[in-house]
Amino acid sequence: MTPPEATQADQQGQAGATPPAVSLCALETLQHRRDFLKANHGRRQGTPGFLLQARKRAGDEAAPNLIRIGYTCSKKVGNAVARNHAKRRLREIARAVLPLEGKEGWDYVLIGRREVTTSRPFETLKRDLTGALGKIHGKRP
Repeated sequence: MTPPEATQADQQGQAGATPPAVSLCALETLQHRRDFLKANHGRRQGTPGFLLQARKRAGDEAAPNLIRIGYTCSKKVGNAVARNHAKRRLREIARAVLPLEGKEGWDYVLIGRREVTTSRPFETLKRDLTGALGKIHGKRP
């Protein structure tokens, strides 16, 4: 079954049809508290929409060719619905920006901010993440 947004050429498999978008590198989600705590001791960059924490993994740690990402929101952000909404938005900006701007072998943690993460325009959040990554990695504009 083809997605509803597929064009006629995509459905027929004709030459010249654009392939589906794929990620340039693998993103892995942080699962363990110890990984979040390690990122807490790394570099930090605040933005109006969220806080970014980052650290370069040591050579002996697993998966040196992956970008690992974690998301968190405290109860200050709001109830469970508000926290989940904020984390969904953070997940989407990470999927859009990190494969292009992130570095392999790094762990990143995005921390949502009260009322701002859910209300800030999506494109602005993406620009915030791009700018924060540039500052973390020393590419200042």
